[in-house]
Amino acid sequence: MKSKIFSVRMVVATGIGAALFFVLMRFVAVPSGIPNTTLNLAYAILALFAGIFGPLAGLLIGLIGHVLTDLTWGYGIWWSWVIASAVFGLIVGLFFKLYRIEDGEFGTKQLIIFNVVQIAANLIAWVGIAPTLDILMYKEPAEKVYLQGLVAGGLNTAVVLIVGSLLALGYSKTRTKAGSLSVDK
Repeated sequence: MKSKIFSVRMVVATGIGAALFFVLMRFVAVPSGIPNTTLNLAYAILALFAGIFGPLAGLLIGLIGHVLTDLTWGYGIWWSWVIASAVFGLIVGLFFKLYRIEDGEFGTKQLIIFNVVQIAANLIAWVGIAPTLDILMYKEPAEKVYLQGLVAGGLNTAVVLIVGSLLALGYSKTRTKAGSLSVDK
C-alpha cells in the first residue's frame, strides 16, 4: 500500500502537535536570562512528533505552533524564529524512519541517531538560520541575535536530549514490535 503524504493520521497529529507546541511555548516557558529567549518544552514535543510522523508534520507543527504563539504575544510574527522552528521540525522529521519510534524499536542506536540529528538541527536552526534572518530581515545587532541563538539552541538541545528522548522511549514502548505477534493454530 502506498503511503499518502497527507494521511488523516498525519493531519490529525499535525493539529495536535501544533496545539501542544503552542500551549507549551506560550504558557510553560521559563526565562533564560537572555532577552526574548526561554527554555521551552515545546521543542521536545516537536521533535517527538517529527520523529514519529516525518518531515512534513515536523515542518507544519513548528510553523503553525510558533505562528500561533507569536500572534498571542501581540508583538507580531517574528518570522526568523518561526522559520527556524519549522526547519528544526523538518530536519528532525527527515530521518524519522531511522528512529523506528513507531515500530516499537527505539533502542540505543536509534536514540543516538535521534539525538545526533536533533543537535545538528538545533545548530542549523538556532545558530545559523534564526540569527542570520534576524540580521537580514530586522536589522538586529549580530552580537545580540547570535547570543540569543546560541542560548536557544543550547536550551532546546538539552530539552530534546532529556525530555524528547524520554518521550520517544516511552511512546515506543507502547508500540507493538513488527513480527512480535503470531497467529494461534
